[in-house]
Amino acid sequence: MLAFRMDAKLTLIVGSNRLAATRAFSALEAGSAVVILANGGMKSACDELTWRAENKQLEIIDFDDLAGPSESSRDREVSAVESFLDERGSGSVSLVFITDTLVSSEISLSRSQASATQIYLACRKRNIPVNVTDMPSLCDFTVCATHRCLDPQTGRATPLQVAITTNGHGCRLAGRIKREVVAKLDSDAGVAVEKVSQLRTLAKNASDDYEEAESELNEETTVASPNRPVAQRLSKMEESAKERARRRMKWVAQISEYWSLRQLASLDEKEMTNTLSGELLSPNCVPTQTPSGPAPSQHDLAISPPKKKGRVLLVGSGPGHPSLLTLAAHAALTREADLVLTDKLVPAGVLALIPPHIEVRVARKFPGNADGAQQEMMDMALAAARAGRTVVRLKQGDPALYGRVGEELLFLRAYGVDVLIIPGISSALAAPLFAHIPVTQRGAAEALAVCTGVGRGGKGVRLPGYERARTLVVLMGVARLQSMVDALLSNELSERRTDAAYPPYVPAAVIERASMPDQRVVVAPLRDIAAALESVGEQRPPGLLVVGWAVLSLWGLGDMTVLNEGDGNAREIETKDKERIERWLEGRRWRVTEGLDPLWAMFDAPIPPA
Repeated sequence: MLAFRMDAKLTLIVGSNRLAATRAFSALEAGSAVVILANGGMKSACDELTWRAENKQLEIIDFDDLAGPSESSRDREVSAVESFLDERGSGSVSLVFITDTLVSSEISLSRSQASATQIYLACRKRNIPVNVTDMPSLCDFTVCATHRCLDPQTGRATPLQVAITTNGHGCRLAGRIKREVVAKLDSDAGVAVEKVSQLRTLAKNASDDYEEAESELNEETTVASPNRPVAQRLSKMEESAKERARRRMKWVAQISEYWSLRQLASLDEKEMTNTLSGELLSPNCVPTQTPSGPAPSQHDLAISPPKKKGRVLLVGSGPGHPSLLTLAAHAALTREADLVLTDKLVPAGVLALIPPHIEVRVARKFPGNADGAQQEMMDMALAAARAGRTVVRLKQGDPALYGRVGEELLFLRAYGVDVLIIPGISSALAAPLFAHIPVTQRGAAEALAVCTGVGRGGKGVRLPGYERARTLVVLMGVARLQSMVDALLSNELSERRTDAAYPPYVPAAVIERASMPDQRVVVAPLRDIAAALESVGEQRPPGLLVVGWAVLSLWGLGDMTVLNEGDGNAREIETKDKERIERWLEGRRWRVTEGLDPLWAMFDAPIPPA
C-alpha cells in the first residue's frame, strides 16, 4: 500500500544471519544506509554481510561496543539498542528489523520474545516502525519480496521496483510469486518508467506553477479516469503557460496508460518534446480536389523515389487479444507493412507481433487533440504511400465502427492512393461475450443498439430509449458514465435520450480492457453502475457500457424468461424483474469480476509469423 523513499535514510538490523543479509540487500537496493547490530560483530556475521561491510556498503557494530553493564546479556543488548538510537538522534533511524528471533541450530543464539519485546518497545517509544521475524504481534509492518528492475542495455538500476507481500502468511511463497511476476514483465519496463519521469518533468516545466503541475500529475489526487472529457483544441489555438502545462499533464497520463512499454522505453528527448508539442501538425481539412505535384513530407519520414506503388491498409485489430486478429490483419502487420500507424488503444500484445524492422508510430490522440491527431495520421499515411510504401493504419476493434475509417478512405482516395479496408472483430460484440453477456439471446434480447458516448467535437449524444427486448452497447462513454446514466433514467425527454426512460433496476455492465489479462467486469442495476465503477478505484480504459436484460441472461443457470412476461400487468412485471435482479446479484448491490476465463490460456501461445 505504501512505498517509502529511503534515500539518505538509515535502516537498523539486529542480527547478522542470512536473513539479516536479505533485509540489508533490500534496504541497500532502496537507497537506504544500513547498520547491523550483532553479538560478535564482524566475526559472527554471515559471509554476505562481511563482504558488504568490507566493501563499505554497510556498517557492522558489536553489541559489546555499545552496551554498558547489566544483569543479563539480553538486557545489555536492549540498552545497546537504546544507546545507539539516542546517539544517532531523533528521526535518524527510519526502520528497525530484528532478525535473530529465528530458531537456529544453537538455541542460545536465538533472541527470546521477552528480549525482542523490550527492543520493540524501545523503538516504538521513539516512533520507529519495527519488524520482528516470526513474531507477528511485534510487527508494525511486513516485508515484501522485492525486485529492482535494471536497464537491459547498461545493467543500471532503474526506479521501477516490484514488491509482493502475503502479509506475513507465506514469505517463501511471496518470493516465488515475485519471481513469476518479474519473469513476465517486459525487460524495458524500468527504462519506460525513467522515460515517463522525463516526460513528467517536461510537462511541469511548461508552467511556473510547480505545485499545480505536481498535483495534476499525482495519480493519488487525480480522478480515476485518464479520459476526462475536454474541449477540442483548434488549429493555432493560443495557450497560456498554465493551459499548456495542464494539457501536457493530461497527455502524459494518456501516454502512460496506452503506449506500450517498448514504445515508452525507446523515446528520446526530441521525440518527447514533439509528443508533448501543442502544435497541430496538419491543417484540419479534407481536400476538395485531387492535388498535383509531389507531396512533401512534414513528418521526417524516410521518403525516397518510389520503387512500387504505395497503398494503405485500414486494418481492424479486434478487441485486443492477439489470437482474435484475422488472418488478413496478421499478414498485413507481419508481411506487408512498411509503416504501421496505430491508434493508442491497440494493446502491446498485438503490436508485439510486428517485426522489429517495421516502423511503428502511435497516434497522438490525447484529450482535446483528437481532430488534429487524426489529420496528422492521414497526412503521414499519404506521404508514405506516395513514397511507395505499404502503410497499415491499425485501429482497435472494427475500423468502420466509430473508427473514422470513412474520413481516411475519402481523404486518401482524393489523392489517388489505393486503399483496402480489412474488417476486424468489433469490441461492441466481442467485449460483452468475454463477460459472458450475449448482445442478443432468445428469451432475453431480440435487438441491439450500438452508440457512442462522445459526439463530434467532444459533445454528448442522444441515447436510445428503453425497449425491453433490446440491448444497448455504448462505446467510448465510460468517462461520462454518470451523465449517461442520468440521461437514461430521467423521466423527462431531453436532447440526451429518445423515447422511454430505463427502469432503474435494469441490469448494466461496464467491461474494461476486454480480452486482456487484466479484464474487469462490473455489473449492477443501472442506477448503481456509476457508484459500482467508482468503488473499484482507478479505471482501466478502454471500457464500454452494456445495458439490458441480456446482461444477466447467462449468469449461473441462466434466465431466458425475461420476454415471456409479454404485456402483462406492469406492477407484476416490475416485481418479477426485481426478483430476477435479487437472484442475479445474490443479495449484493453489485459484483466485480477480474481476469479472463482460464480457458483462454490455450490461445496464449504467440502467433507464428506469416
